[in-house]
Amino acid sequence: MRIRRVLSTTALLAGVAAAPALLGAAAFPALADSSPSASPSGDDSAPTEAGTSFRTATEVEQGTQATAGASTGDYLYWQFPADAGQQPTVKATVKLPEASKRAASETWQIDVYDGLRRRQACQYGAQTRTAGADASSVELSCTLRTVRAWSETWANDPLPGTYYVRLTATGLGTADLGLPMSAQLQVDSKDIGGSAAVDGSLAKPLVPGIAVTSADSEEDGSDDASDSKTATLSSLRPDTSAWWSDRWVWTALGGVLAALAGIWGYSLTRGRGRPSRIPPGA
Repeated sequence: MRIRRVLSTTALLAGVAAAPALLGAAAFPALADSSPSASPSGDDSAPTEAGTSFRTATEVEQGTQATAGASTGDYLYWQFPADAGQQPTVKATVKLPEASKRAASETWQIDVYDGLRRRQACQYGAQTRTAGADASSVELSCTLRTVRAWSETWANDPLPGTYYVRLTATGLGTADLGLPMSAQLQVDSKDIGGSAAVDGSLAKPLVPGIAVTSADSEEDGSDDASDSKTATLSSLRPDTSAWWSDRWVWTALGGVLAALAGIWGYSLTRGRGRPSRIPPGA
């Protein structure tokens, strides 16, 4: 009987140990595939221009390829939303002016800022690249750290909300300024999951707003009374961070395995070394 109990307990532990793999195959793809897919090249909603400052940054949804035409030396700005648990990757392709018109090589750079306009460091990627005099294009990329749901006030961790992308050329000569160029930008995110979960969340995502005062209305020649109200700078907001993550699943499975290990250990030691209560010869 004792051997049967041990074998049955061992089989039960083996079944529970295999449960995470089965559960992950069945449930986790729905969580892992939450990052948006790239939009078709013919999407009419894709932006075809870029802003020239933080205030006029063009809104871009993740997975959408934005394009813009400008002059070499201009600052191009876009903005996109990011939620907790995501690791955004910004990719930009710059089509340079004709080589015959350029006087020298050009260095291009992308910078990413959060909703508080704090510059965020790239975890990896070619954030700055120099294109040779005969190059026709240059590709840049920046993968941010995982967006956290909560952080200390003194930290510079990326938080949910609006993010700004700035693309520009640095160290240009006078002869290269003003030459026509074009740029493509796309932002995709990888869902990190419960490994990036923290015990806390922001009350609201970092989506900045601007207040249009009466003085601004007079300069613009507008008499609309609605101009005196606070306007939201970005209409793109990340999805509200939910309390659920796959960390709850692994925590529950760990608790079940610990309980079964305790039962198994008890079954092995039960009755071992206990003195008999029935006197011999009774």
